[in-house]
Amino acid sequence: MTRFLLDTGIASDFINRRLRVFERARDETARGGRIGIAIPVLAELVAGIERNASRERNMGRLRRAIPALRVWPFDEDAAFEYGRIYAELLGIGRPMQTIDMMIAAVAFTLGNGVVITKDGDLAAIPGLTVDNGAE
Repeated sequence: MTRFLLDTGIASDFINRRLRVFERARDETARGGRIGIAIPVLAELVAGIERNASRERNMGRLRRAIPALRVWPFDEDAAFEYGRIYAELLGIGRPMQTIDMMIAAVAFTLGNGVVITKDGDLAAIPGLTVDNGAE
């Protein structure tokens, strides 16, 4: 079973039903895949909504979307993966945002995980399977 971990931008597209992300997720779920977000993505989505002029409407959308997603934890195993990723990227001189490394860490701990993103940064993490969700 493949686990698809949506990054923040793609998760927003899922919630707002843009770019056919919701439909693709539904199709993948029908094939036995699991679609979800990591706790750091949920935190980033909430942070974006909190400073938005349409806060109440958008928070409602987020809360209604959460039951359709797996919400994977950033746990002790993910913390160790994060440390490994951080050190590896530092060693090759490739800085990256903390949130992206946390998403990758959760994907590695899931096993058979694919990160769906519109952002090319995650592709720089050695061994991480990344799919461009904008295509």
